[in-house]
Amino acid sequence: MKYAVVFAKTDTGYSAHVPDLPGCIAAGATLEETQQLIREAVEMHLEGLREDGDAIPEASTVTDYVTISA
Repeated sequence: MKYAVVFAKTDTGYSAHVPDLPGCIAAGATLEETQQLIREAVEMHLEGLREDGDAIPEASTVTDYVTISA
């Protein structure tokens, strides 16, 4: 399954969240670290859902960029 991840620059590094998995977040000092941490967070989140007998949410978030002329 493929989930959209939103990465944001912060004062101390980067944060990430997965819109289709509420509560699935990660933060790290670098983008690379944050990418690894969110990958692990998604795996743990899905494992927890399975263990609890909850449904695995379908990936439904659509991402895109909007270009604005300055």
